[in-house]
Amino acid sequence: MSEKMVLAVPTLGEGGLESERSGHFGHCDCFTLVEIEDGKIAGVRIVENPPHVDGGCLTPVNLLASHGVDALIVAGMGARPLAGFNDAGITVFFEDETPGVADAVQLVIEGEVDVMDSRFVCGGGDHH
Repeated sequence: MSEKMVLAVPTLGEGGLESERSGHFGHCDCFTLVEIEDGKIAGVRIVENPPHVDGGCLTPVNLLASHGVDALIVAGMGARPLAGFNDAGITVFFEDETPGVADAVQLVIEGEVDVMDSRFVCGGGDHH
């Protein structure tokens, strides 16, 4: 049986594997969606992130769920969107030291990142 996953990475600029990750998922320019199959990257798509004010913190939850995302890797997130992703069945991984999208994806493939929980939650605002 093959293992498939669609991993979303909050990204700066135009997105893609060569791009830099965004430190604040809600204010990223876009999401790089990486299709992973059997431990390898099978495809990459870019989804634009609508302005944060349109629907607030849960807008990205609904957006990513509508694109079939199974998991998300972030460098920071508040409690409300984390709960939203958990409710939607989307696993949130926490990793705040790797700046490149491709390198962060590789860490997820290798199982080197923690699932986010309340220890990693941000207090809100722009100070992440």
